[in-house]
Amino acid sequence: MSLKKCIVLFLTLSMFAVMAACGESAPAGGGSGGEGSPLRIGAITSLSGALQSYGEDFQRGFYLGLEYMTNNTFTVAGRPIEIIWEDTTNTPDVARERTLSLLERDRVELVTGFASSGDAMASLALFEEFRTVAVIDPAAADAIIAAPNWNEYIFRTGRTSGQDALAMVSVLQNLHPEGGVTVATLAPDSTFGFAMVDPFIAAAEAAGFDVLLTEFIPPDATDASPQLLRLRSAAPQYLYTIWAGPNSPWIQIDELDLQGAGVTLITGAPERDALAAMIPLGQMGGIGFCVYYYTLPQNQHLNDWMVRRHFEEHNMAPDLFTSGGFAAASAIITALEITGGVTDPDVLIPTMRGMEFNTPTGMRYFRYEDHQAMQDLFEIDFTWQEGDEYMVPSFRRVIGRDEIVPPILNGR
Repeated sequence: MSLKKCIVLFLTLSMFAVMAACGESAPAGGGSGGEGSPLRIGAITSLSGALQSYGEDFQRGFYLGLEYMTNNTFTVAGRPIEIIWEDTTNTPDVARERTLSLLERDRVELVTGFASSGDAMASLALFEEFRTVAVIDPAAADAIIAAPNWNEYIFRTGRTSGQDALAMVSVLQNLHPEGGVTVATLAPDSTFGFAMVDPFIAAAEAAGFDVLLTEFIPPDATDASPQLLRLRSAAPQYLYTIWAGPNSPWIQIDELDLQGAGVTLITGAPERDALAAMIPLGQMGGIGFCVYYYTLPQNQHLNDWMVRRHFEEHNMAPDLFTSGGFAAASAIITALEITGGVTDPDVLIPTMRGMEFNTPTGMRYFRYEDHQAMQDLFEIDFTWQEGDEYMVPSFRRVIGRDEIVPPILNGR
């Protein structure tokens, strides 16, 4: 057994105190526990591989969320919280294997995490098989909460691809209430790319916008000029660019001067590393939406607390998925305070359906039908000044959670 797989993180009264314990498999049992018995949470995310930074940010946010929500006791309903971390390595087969290990060997009572939608999808059926609630964040694919994949044990605190699409359309509607403008999309030729583009096209056309062109770039391609030249020739009024990971097209967008052809760039604000890759655009003047940036939330007490503690612990501001980790912890603790620490799904699932919980971006609630969190996002300007390390999202307005309600896809 690898050292990483057998390290158990015990959260104690002092933040991030860790005791490493390597030993035999956990004894049979698990279940709903009782007052005074440890609450074993399995946390599984990308702690290596392409999405390592996502997983590490989630991990930091989850710890901070537990600290805040338990008033620095790291107990809930008299039960000390124990976390067992696993690394998916950003590989779906590995994710499923290690999720199974958490459920079967470690007898965890709850599971949280998944940076990659592919990792999450590979594991969904296990939660039904083992009758264990999973709180997923930030994996965003709509398919996670759609038939035939969804089951009642799945709750998602993160946003969906559909909510992203509706947020982008909301930005356009704020600028053009009557619709009537032309839009194109640029995205990776991947499951992620199509999952983001398809709901955007549907929402944009329903709102009266004309989608002229959709272009997809192979994720490993280093030359996007064929796609960008077609986009430049089509000359849409707006280009919605969607990207995650390496080989981003921003440098070539700048070099081919799509803005000089009258194209306004719109996009969602990613994590800081990706915002840094957008620097070649300089004074982009673009607009878009944002899930989280540390200066944006209006939930000032909670967000200010998280920002302060993150600087104290890590000497930097929290990032996009730090907020997601905090939200997952908040949902779990809120629910267990209501159930008195009981994790039996016959008690926990009805408790969480429709439940509100507080997060750095404001109050969220789980939609009853599919357990998707309804949440506010932000309309932003992208700004950059000489010396900035990355493009900075600047607040324009809150996109209210009631504006970005995605369709229910699980048939319930």
